[in-house]
Amino acid sequence: MTSLVHEIQNRLKKIGNDEKAKVLQRFFKTGPGEYGEGDIFIGVKVPELRKLAREYQSITEQDVEQLLQSLIHEERLLALLILVRQYAQGDEASKRRIYELYLNNIQYVNNWDLVDASAEHIVGAFLMDKDKEPLFRLAKSENLWERRISVMATFHFIKRGHFSVTLDLVERLLSDKEDLIHKATGWMLREIGKRAMSVEEDFLGAHYQKMPRTMLRYAIERFPECRRQKYLRGQI
Repeated sequence: MTSLVHEIQNRLKKIGNDEKAKVLQRFFKTGPGEYGEGDIFIGVKVPELRKLAREYQSITEQDVEQLLQSLIHEERLLALLILVRQYAQGDEASKRRIYELYLNNIQYVNNWDLVDASAEHIVGAFLMDKDKEPLFRLAKSENLWERRISVMATFHFIKRGHFSVTLDLVERLLSDKEDLIHKATGWMLREIGKRAMSVEEDFLGAHYQKMPRTMLRYAIERFPECRRQKYLRGQI
């Protein structure tokens, strides 16, 4: 491990907070049998991590990879925030390397905040003008976080007015058993609705009656109350 990685780790330890760490351990469900089982927090706030990401954005990809493979949650999140900044500023060759580094270390992107902070900015951005098959492959994964990455990556497309890939993935994930997938898919449907309500309503009209309840609630969260209640009662 390089001296720079040690320096970053020591700075994180100094600004960590034991009480905050205990709160995060509970919030991110790190207990036995929970989705974040075994994850370790040291109690560093996200704004502090973003500040460090700006400061260390020029570190090598090898150093970022070492941080990404850490047992400490905040070190992994910091690594991802750095990668997002490096990707945005990189040329085509570096963007490809970062995308490949991300996929090669995907097992370390293993909680919802890690996914949501990175998937659209790296995976979605890289695949914007390319074959989307990697997303459909991830959507078939037995790993919860890989499936969430597949959906959350499409936020990049949605923000640019491209909805078809998201809708296809959501349809394929309608029978998913995980609540964190229901939340992600419902959220992306809601984001489509912000930009093209008719597109979201067409999709809901075809599928809402068999949607998991959480997915539906997220999808219609911003609907007028009377319309929202009709969906919830199955009266559309």
